[in-house]
Amino acid sequence: MRILVTGATGNVGRMVVDELLARGATDVRALTNNPAKAQLPSQVEVAHGFLGRLETLPAALAGVEKLYLAPHPATVFEVCRLAAEAGVRQIVDMAGAKGGTWQIIEDGVEASGVAYTHLEPGEFMANSTLWSPQIAAGDVVRDAYGDVVNAPVAQEDIAAVAAQVLLSDDHVGRSYELTGPEALSRREMVAAIGRALGRDLTYIELTGAEALAQFESVMGEYGKWYLDGLAHLADYPQAAVSTVADLLGRPAMTYEEWARRHADLFR
Repeated sequence: MRILVTGATGNVGRMVVDELLARGATDVRALTNNPAKAQLPSQVEVAHGFLGRLETLPAALAGVEKLYLAPHPATVFEVCRLAAEAGVRQIVDMAGAKGGTWQIIEDGVEASGVAYTHLEPGEFMANSTLWSPQIAAGDVVRDAYGDVVNAPVAQEDIAAVAAQVLLSDDHVGRSYELTGPEALSRREMVAAIGRALGRDLTYIELTGAEALAQFESVMGEYGKWYLDGLAHLADYPQAAVSTVADLLGRPAMTYEEWARRHADLFR
């Protein structure tokens, strides 16, 4: 069974490749625009291309039975149509919460008529690296909405679930919300990073123009969008669900474990 992993240079897609190989997959093809950066294992077939360049996809899709679809909203309908025409029999997509920013991914997949499984992760634990410059520079983190609660998920766990689903026919038509095992406030996340580093970090709450300036300094034009998302979470906190553990038969990675594994990101 040939599996095509798109976005294979990206953090999640690259991990999906490794997870598939670890589970015994023998016919993995990886779509990447930068094979050298992806550093793919020798047993993986490389397809040079990008979801945004549709002319590169027919060759990449040839003979493919299952497709891991990284999120690329601009061309999702066309990509999924090409997948259907190529005979792909299942698409496993990474989208997001239903009705949210990434709903167009699920819409495009379902419009193709190909059997699907939707993966709907919440915020990535790796988004916490927006604090990296402050933590590397000192022991103070200036941030907003410190008491907002959500259940961020490790990208490693998203990739493991994707591989599990791709290698089985038992998940067709399902949508899986993916979170970490615990709901935490942003203050608690900063404290967990401090414990991982062996340091006491101080959280300073920002509001209004100060908060916007801080987030725009790190995220540019997406700063306001991210702040608006935190405001939404203030009214609708995200609870943890057990989907990752249920599917993988092992606990999902905790935030503090993730921080310990990736401590170098904050040094």
